Amino acid sequence: MRATLLNIGMGILTLLFYSCATVKNAEIKNLLQHSNCNQRNVYDYKEADLPIPLHLQKLSDNLKNKLSHNSLNIANAIGLIPTLERYCNIEVKKGLTDPTQRIELLELRQDIDHKINLSSLEISAISSEMDCEEERTSQVANYLSGIADERESKLTIGAIVVGAVGAILTGGVIKNETAANATGISTGIAEATFGFLMFFDKASIEFHHKRNALKDIWFGTKTSEIFPPAVWYYLNYANPDYNITSSFREQILEKWTHLGQIDNDSREKLVKLYFAEGGRYSSEQLNNRADMYDQLESNINLMKQDLKALALELDKM
Repeated sequence: MRATLLNIGMGILTLLFYSCATVKNAEIKNLLQHSNCNQRNVYDYKEADLPIPLHLQKLSDNLKNKLSHNSLNIANAIGLIPTLERYCNIEVKKGLTDPTQRIELLELRQDIDHKINLSSLEISAISSEMDCEEERTSQVANYLSGIADERESKLTIGAIVVGAVGAILTGGVIKNETAANATGISTGIAEATFGFLMFFDKASIEFHHKRNALKDIWFGTKTSEIFPPAVWYYLNYANPDYNITSSFREQILEKWTHLGQIDNDSREKLVKLYFAEGGRYSSEQLNNRADMYDQLESNINLMKQDLKALALELDKM
C-alpha cells in the first residue's frame, strides 16, 4: 500500500514538472526570443552632435523674455534656437512693411512648425517602442504567472489526493497497526512535501532583449543607438542655474532603486539581468522590468507637453 501511495505521489510530481518543462505556444516563444518593437531606427551620432546645454549658451534677452525656460530647453533639444533667434529679431520690429522680411518671417514660422511636428513624431516613435516593450514583457509575465498558478493547483490537488488516500488506508483498509502508522507517517511526509513545493516553487523563464533601452538609462552612455539626439539630450539635461540638479534620467534611476525595482540586496544580480541581453526571469522580475519601461515612457512623453507649451507661446508672440 505504501508503494502504491508513493507511486501516486511520484506520478503527480512527474505530471506536474513534465507539463511545465517546455514552452509550446509559438507566439510566446517568439516573445521570449525576439522583439518586433523596433523595425529600423538605430541611431549613429557622436557626443559633439548633441545640443549644447542650454545654460551654456548665450541667448538674447529678447528670446529669454518671450519664452519660458522649459520652452527654450525643448527648442534647444530639437535644434530650434538659431531659428527662434532670427524669428524673434524680425518679429520684434513694429510695423514691418518690407515684403522680403515678411516672407522670411513666414518661412521661419513654417520651419519652426515643421520642426515641432517632426520632433513630435520622433518622440511618439520612441515612446511607442517603450510601450511595445512594456507590453511584450507583461505578456510573458502573465504567461509565467499562469504556469505558476497551474503548478500550484496541481500541487494542491496532489496534496488532497495523497491526504485522501492516506486517510482511507489508515482508516480501515490497513488492519495492521504498525503498517497503518507507517502509512500515516508517509502520507504526512508526502503532504508536507507538496506544501513545501507550493511555498518554494518559483517558475522562471528565459527572456531575451538584445536591444535594451534600460541599459542606456542605467549606465548613462554618452550617446545612444536607441534614443535620438533630442530625446537623449532631454533625458540627460540638468540646469544648475534653475536648481535642477538631477536630470530626468537620474530621477528615473532614483525611482528604480528606491521603489523596489532594483533591490540593494541583489543589486549586482539584477543589474546583470535587467541591463544585459537577457536571462532567466521570474514573473515578479518581468513585471518589474515592465514597470521600468512604463516609467521611462512617461518621462519621454513629457517632451510632448513642452513642445505644446512652445507652440502656444509662439502663437502669443
